[in-house]
Parts: sequence; structure tokens; C-alpha cells
Amino acid sequence: MSQTNPNLILASGSATRRALLDRLKLPYLADPADIDETVADGESPAAACLRLAQLKAEAVAERHPGAIVLGSDQLLAWEGGILGKPGDADGARRQLAQIAGQPIRFHVALRVISADGRRLDWQETVEAQMRDLSAAEIACYVAIEQPFDCAGSMRSEGLGVCLVERMDSRDPTAILGLPLIATARLLREAGLDPLAAV
Repeated sequence: MSQTNPNLILASGSATRRALLDRLKLPYLADPADIDETVADGESPAAACLRLAQLKAEAVAERHPGAIVLGSDQLLAWEGGILGKPGDADGARRQLAQIAGQPIRFHVALRVISADGRRLDWQETVEAQMRDLSAAEIACYVAIEQPFDCAGSMRSEGLGVCLVERMDSRDPTAILGLPLIATARLLREAGLDPLAAV
């Protein structure tokens, strides 16, 4: 999507988030935030997720005064803690072996900064149950998907759906990192209605 001066800025370089936001048919500019995404000692996954979404939006809003800025974050947590991006195939195989058969939680958060400076936040926890996975299944998945830049090695927009028994969420797109029902609602509150803009 292109527009000379889009008034919506997505604070992300994620191809998945861009593809999701494209579904709302709004012109926007993608401008990735460059922030420290380290989770603080003692910080809960939900609190960390919301803080990171807020930091992304705030960092990008400084570069685009007067625009509507959308920041989002997603963290995967299980009883052993928070799982970050694995980085390589060995890391991905280790992560998936750890969480196989376990309940996991995807924490998802949004911050929208309106053109007049209002801050609008939203967050949800998506509950999921991992399947029992054999080493061969994990190796096959990792070889095909190469999920090295995905939290917990879960590429949910692809074969990651084959790793779970079920997911429970109010928004079916939340698991992908940009919950569109909540995004559309916050954008309406910020003065940008996707239906009115068509």
C-alpha cells in the first residue's frame, strides 16, 4: 500500500503484521521500532508484552508527529518462563522439545497513539495446548519452516498450527501477532475507521 503522506504508521517490520494490516485496506507506512526488547527481571510476560508494544509505538511516534501509530508485541510463555526467538535450528528444536505436550500462552498487546496524542492500549492472552511431538516431527517442522525469528519457534501463520491441539482466543488473528478485531476497534477510537475510509 502506498500514499504520499499516510496518517497511519505501523511500528513493525514484520511481513506477517504487514499482511494482516493490509486486510484493513488502509494506507500506511511500516517503520520498524528499534528498541531493547529485553524482559526485565521479575517482569510478568503480560506486563512485558504491553510495555514492549508501548515502547515500540512511542519510539516510532517521535519520528512521525501528528500520525496515528500502531505498536504491537507478542510473547510466548509456558511454565518454564518466556521463550524468545531461537536464532537457529538447534535452538528451535530445543524450544519445541521443551514445550511439546505442554500448555502455553501467547501474550499479545497493542498500543495505538492517536494523532492528537491519546494512548489506547489492549491486550489478550491466547491459551494453547501443544501436541506431544516426536523428534522427527520437530525436525521436519524446523527444516520446512525455519522459524528462527519466531517467539518459541511457533510460526502460527504456517505449519505452527500442526504443533497444537487447540487455541482459545477472542480474536483468531491474535495468535499471528496483530489482532485485527482489536486493531480495528482502537483505530476507530483514534479516528480512523477502515470502513469509512474505503
